Amino acid sequence: MKSIKIGNSNWKASAIALGIMRMNVLDSNKAVEVIETAYKNGINFIDTADIYDLGKSDEVFGEALKKSSLTRDNFYIQSKGGIINNNGKSKSFPEGLRYDFSKKHIIESVEGSLKRLKTDYLDSFLLHRPDTLMEVEQIAEAFDELETSGKVRHFGVSNFNPEQYKLVQSGINQKLMINQLQFSIMHTGMIDFGIHTNMTDNGSISHDGSILEFSRRKNITIQAWSPFQYGFFDGTFINNEKFPELNQKLKQLGDKYDVGKNAIATAWILKHPANMQVILGTMNPKHIEDSAAGGDVVLTNQEWYDVYFAAGNDLP
Repeated sequence: MKSIKIGNSNWKASAIALGIMRMNVLDSNKAVEVIETAYKNGINFIDTADIYDLGKSDEVFGEALKKSSLTRDNFYIQSKGGIINNNGKSKSFPEGLRYDFSKKHIIESVEGSLKRLKTDYLDSFLLHRPDTLMEVEQIAEAFDELETSGKVRHFGVSNFNPEQYKLVQSGINQKLMINQLQFSIMHTGMIDFGIHTNMTDNGSISHDGSILEFSRRKNITIQAWSPFQYGFFDGTFINNEKFPELNQKLKQLGDKYDVGKNAIATAWILKHPANMQVILGTMNPKHIEDSAAGGDVVLTNQEWYDVYFAAGNDLP
């Protein structure tokens, strides 16, 4: 498993991370198998969020790590906060549906995550989705307090466009190192826009404000979430009869490199020079092993484009 540099720093982590959003449905023994499989295959980065089943995923991971043969020092652990959507289901958060980047909520989000994860610190904390009511001064005060106390070592954002990123960065003392964005073979808007520059077709529409180019210039690590999904959690494109040409190409390349389709889909993301990190969401140990193998596959430029075409894309 190759390592990548996170942001413009000396922090290096595995190019593939394990997202634990779906860990809430596992018992602790199965969760142990998941995290030990991930680590065995070179994955040393864990991604979570306080909203994942209202903290249940955090709790299962915390228990599993305690029961496993691994320790806190074996992993970098990242959490996200700012989304409130519980409709009174939990006493841990105020009721309602909103985004909340107040100093109070940010600090409470981190402290709640630390308790559930059974750890003293987070390696990174991300603002989960942009809050149009955010006050940068509140974010700055929260980040300063969390950094000074040693509870958070690095900071970033998730699903932010360039101007939102710059707005937050302009008012805080820490360097934002990460932007977590949806990206996969079947979710390529940030690439399509650049390829279709000076055209008038749908591919030329910028939905994200040139976030890919902005991130490359600023040395921001893009963490690609839902790497095997199409649409917005509509399902996986792997072995999906809706995408026969794509799956045929993934199999062809998988046979060439002696890996599975998940590995090729992962390698396709890692091929991009933006130096992205792939976040796996699967809780299936076999799929984790297969996907992790993509960290050692280097596609040719032509193979990368062939996969892009098989997904239904074109060149102007």
